[in-house]
Amino acid sequence: MPLTAGDGRLHPLLVALLVTGLALLAWRLVNVLLVAFGGVLVAVLLRHLAAKLSRWARLPVGAALAAVVLAIVLLGVLFVLSVGPQVAVQFEQLWRALPRALQRFRDFVAQYEWGRDLLAAGGTPHPGALLSMASGLLGTVFTALTDVILVIVLALFLAADPAPYCGGLLRLVPPARRARAAEVLDALGSGLWRWILGQSIAMLAVGMITAAGLTLLGIPLALALGILAGLLNVIPYLGPILSGAPAVLIAFAQSPADALYTLLLFVFIQNLEGYVLTPMLQRRAVSIPPALGILAIVGLGSLFGLYGVLLATPLLLVVMILVRMLYVEDTLGDRAAGPA
Repeated sequence: MPLTAGDGRLHPLLVALLVTGLALLAWRLVNVLLVAFGGVLVAVLLRHLAAKLSRWARLPVGAALAAVVLAIVLLGVLFVLSVGPQVAVQFEQLWRALPRALQRFRDFVAQYEWGRDLLAAGGTPHPGALLSMASGLLGTVFTALTDVILVIVLALFLAADPAPYCGGLLRLVPPARRARAAEVLDALGSGLWRWILGQSIAMLAVGMITAAGLTLLGIPLALALGILAGLLNVIPYLGPILSGAPAVLIAFAQSPADALYTLLLFVFIQNLEGYVLTPMLQRRAVSIPPALGILAIVGLGSLFGLYGVLLATPLLLVVMILVRMLYVEDTLGDRAAGPA
């Protein structure tokens, strides 16, 4: 079979084989690609912070980036030295308290006929099963530590000198389309930056409000539960459920009334985030329809596990920007829809 068609282009069958081979290779290396995308997200954060500091303090971008990294490290060290021991103790207590809290909930529910039916149907896990699940999750976390280090190193290289990587991508595009490709890259960077900034502020706010609210309610381990709520808030729609369940169980160990108040607190916080914080923080960001967001989280989570869940929203954001700019605007010629 000739490698080229009559007009000098590659033979269609060869192109199909190359595309199939690249797709199979990408599937085999999907975890590496997800880690690389995580590095890109951190690099976008560092680069934008450095650019803003550079303009404000009139520093070279390299010096501004070094200052940003140093500030992040110092803040992390300060956090560990100030509240790190207390956080570690509370998480250890939370680890031990959850099985007892779950057992108390099972005993309470078992007093009622509907509760016995629920338990008989396997509606709540046994405390031993809960510990087994938690141990598996802990093993996954330890395994992911090496990937976190790789993400940080990759992000530092990308943030320090992004020009070779962006330039290499642009050289893959025909010269006549490189200006448009540069616009697409800029839009991707801006979209991811707005998402990261909004998500970071929302996580911090949710964590602080949760910890303060639980403290006011007299719920133990409020600091650990607040940190858990802030971290899991990175998972839209599902994160509040994952963080609210242990808080309600811990509160239930005190009394059913405390559990009800805790549940109402989480409902209030999520409504505050959904109707106040998120619209304020992401006014200029690409709007992600909730149904698409949930499908992306469930789909990528089932395919790629924890990484798929964590990166589903930014990956969906990238896809939406590419579809809007390359298909809706360039192919269909519809530029009236704007960035939403």
